[in-house]
Parts: sequence; structure tokens; C-alpha cells
Amino acid sequence: PRMDAWLAGDDLWLVRSALLHMLGWKAATDAGWLFAACLARADHPDFFVRKAIGWALREYSKVDEHAVIAFVAAHESELSSLSRREALMWLERRRRRLAAAGG
Repeated sequence: PRMDAWLAGDDLWLVRSALLHMLGWKAATDAGWLFAACLARADHPDFFVRKAIGWALREYSKVDEHAVIAFVAAHESELSSLSRREALMWLERRRRRLAAAGG
């Protein structure tokens, strides 16, 4: 409930904290909440909030890459280019490493 309140508030640092609060949770991340939160604040004008959306999605992509790819694709027009780029950054780097290694 506290994260829901922070997410809905006007303090950009609390919004950012709410988006990032599950970073270390890995497989225990509540993906439904994460995706809903990212979508709810996707139109936020602040750089740090848009970056946090991407960062949270990027970290979750290490657990469920297909879910993050699907979410970004489904909401491409709602997410900022910064959020999309950050969300897919780790997957793209991994893809390049594998390609360079011949895999």
C-alpha cells in the first residue's frame, strides 16, 4: 500500500523509489504490479522517473526477458524512448556478446 501511495503521489523521488523498490527481488518481483506501475507513470515528464521505469524493467528482464520484451512491444507508444532503451539495454548487450562469441 505504501508503494501504491508513493507511485500515485506528486513527489518525483517517491515515485522513482516506488518504481525501483523491487530491484533486488529477482524472481520474487510482483511482475503484475511492476508492469502496471511502469504503465501508470509512463507519461511522467521527469527524466529520473522515465529512467527508473527502464531500470526496473531491465532488472526484471534478467528474470523474465520474454515478459519484458512483450510489455515494451505492447506499450511502445506509451513508454518514452529512454524507458524503452533502458528496459532492453541488458538484453541487447547480451545478444551482441552471444553473436560475437558465435552463439
